[in-house]
Amino acid sequence: MGDLPHINVDATGKQLKRIRKEHNFSVQDIQHQIGLISAQAIYKWERGQALPSLDNIVILAKLYKVTLDDLLVIE
Repeated sequence: MGDLPHINVDATGKQLKRIRKEHNFSVQDIQHQIGLISAQAIYKWERGQALPSLDNIVILAKLYKVTLDDLLVIE
């Protein structure tokens, strides 16, 4: 079957942070848009410690007007 693709969590975090900054959103802006009580999850995503849920990835793609492939670093 060979090597299956996987999401590079660290590189995806850097990608999420870069795209957020390119669109001039603060972490708090994203927190309010997604409806999170705390910004901690966003910081974890951007540090490569966790991935957003599928729902949140879709919301981020819509907010940033990019595709899911633009947000995720798949190797």
